Amino acid sequence: MKKDNNKIKKIGAWIAIIILLLACCMPMVFAFGNGEDSQVYFKASLAVAIMVPIMAYAIWMVYKLLNRNKKVVDSDMENIIFDVGQVLVKYDWETYLDSFGFPKEERDKIAEVVFQSNTWNERDRSSETEQYYVDQMVKAAPEYEKDIREVMRRSDETIEKTDYAETWVRYLKDKGYHVYILSNYATDTLERTEDKLTFLKYVDGAVFSCQVKQIKPEPEIYKTLLGRYHLDPEKSVFLDDRAENCEAARKQGIHAIQFKSFKQAAAELEKLGVN
Repeated sequence: MKKDNNKIKKIGAWIAIIILLLACCMPMVFAFGNGEDSQVYFKASLAVAIMVPIMAYAIWMVYKLLNRNKKVVDSDMENIIFDVGQVLVKYDWETYLDSFGFPKEERDKIAEVVFQSNTWNERDRSSETEQYYVDQMVKAAPEYEKDIREVMRRSDETIEKTDYAETWVRYLKDKGYHVYILSNYATDTLERTEDKLTFLKYVDGAVFSCQVKQIKPEPEIYKTLLGRYHLDPEKSVFLDDRAENCEAARKQGIHAIQFKSFKQAAAELEKLGVN
């Protein structure tokens, strides 16, 4: 199907080129004529030679304007939905925590009550203030209060830009796909790391958990994305690093790819016709 469309486009392009060449050559033909009406034909052909390229350009610009948001690729997928953490940005809490140089016992306890805790997961919902979540973590290990508060104060350092995210999103947009974000993200972290999420300026829409008070893998957040942007799940594919989030997407009828690396994800997208 794609090859047939490309062939038709090439034939159409050659026809347009031939028409333009003929229009440009017409004045030369009549310029050397000796007939009674040769000058009239010359002026008419000159007008055609001028107007045809102008009209062709105008038609092309109108076509681009009307089709700038339409799919220009031959694929069953129309919508690419990205998670953010560990997909479009690096999220490495372990290296960050190790950078403090805490003794092993303290390091492991802080990991347990902060990054591996249910409080951390609920923080992505952001139903409460940032202070509330930090206080809950401190209650779980009050002997390390000072260090827990310092770890949380600088927690945006767990997020690092990838070298491919912005280029990838732009590439998919240029190919004609619609790109969306569906991510668990706390309000405080989003406010402090938004400057790192440079790809956001290219997406068609985003649902962050902190903004809708819903978190993956709860079905409601997927329904929110589909409903807000009127997406057909059968024509959508979701990329997330967590298997449970991918499975929750599949239950909503969305195609899903568990992200492990850029190369692996791009290859799996290609199997779905996204390239």
